[in-house]
Amino acid sequence: MPEKNLALTPAVPRDSSKLFIYNTLTNQISFDHFYNIDKYLPKNSFMVLNNTKVIPARVTMKKAGGGKVTVLFLANEQIESQMVKVMVDRKINVGEKLYFPDGESVSVISQKEHFFELKHLFSREKLFKLLNKYGSMPIPPYLKKSPLKRDELLEKYQTVFARPLVGARLASTAAPTASLHFTDRVFDKLDKKEIERLFITLHVGLGTFAPITDENIKMKKLHEEYYEVDEKTWKQIEMNKEGPPSLKLRRVKKKLVAVGTTVVRTLESIARQRVFSSTSPQGDPKSLTQKQLPSLGKTDLFIFPPYDFKMVDIMITNFHLPKSSLMMLVEAFLQFKGAKMRLVELYNIAIKNNFRFYSFGDAMLIL
Repeated sequence: MPEKNLALTPAVPRDSSKLFIYNTLTNQISFDHFYNIDKYLPKNSFMVLNNTKVIPARVTMKKAGGGKVTVLFLANEQIESQMVKVMVDRKINVGEKLYFPDGESVSVISQKEHFFELKHLFSREKLFKLLNKYGSMPIPPYLKKSPLKRDELLEKYQTVFARPLVGARLASTAAPTASLHFTDRVFDKLDKKEIERLFITLHVGLGTFAPITDENIKMKKLHEEYYEVDEKTWKQIEMNKEGPPSLKLRRVKKKLVAVGTTVVRTLESIARQRVFSSTSPQGDPKSLTQKQLPSLGKTDLFIFPPYDFKMVDIMITNFHLPKSSLMMLVEAFLQFKGAKMRLVELYNIAIKNNFRFYSFGDAMLIL
């Protein structure tokens, strides 16, 4: 990919990013700006977005001997209380302590390959406060040349609708980038078109940027990520997919617009675990044949061609890294939709038309 197509800063305003629209039914391609996305979504559709919060998880800490180490806190993973998994930029030893600038310390408990587990003698809430005070946003390596300062990244590498961390057990160490394009202006337009929005949470980890390995292909699994979707929200998603029950009107199926691969992965993971609730001819919901949905779950789902999508009808996504699981997921969706063009063909068209790639890049709408 030409270096000029790598976006080092987001569009300003963020909804002025370019939009690549591909209609798989007609095989037509068109270009627009993201603030006009409402024009291309069918009225009988609804949208599901990921409201996870990215924390400033990269912190420079002091070692007991006086040296410094950059620590990336992987707060998207659920491990023992007062424990957290990290990655570091240089050698540290099990048993030593690392210090925040204010003197608070964490102890290195164990190591597994490139990851370390640290123990902190304070609450997870305090850990988040320390990261918010001293940390920087965990932007991916290809954005290291970005001219944006710390305070700018705190705003721009975060969705406008990220949920507060009050009482949250987990947070993300990477942004759900397809959602970075949304603004109040876009939401106002969607409201006027009566396109409902529902929010789920998938805490994004560094695995989202990792290249596919032989182990992934052999095991047909990816890195684990935790999601939070309560029973009420899931039932709303199911009802929207089926349309509101009525004795007089036919139940009209709505099209589900998934905003980003994180939403796709979450919805498809839950759908594989569940049996859809259905409705009897009298309009009374039948009972679910499986147990209630836990509010916190985890997924290692690897979506690659061919894949039978159970939930997603339309996808909004960014332009992704080569050799990544995200490209495979989007290619699987194109094949599922019966698209005549492959993803690499679409990417080549985007490059020729100066679309910008990766986290701060432009968006693609697949209808």
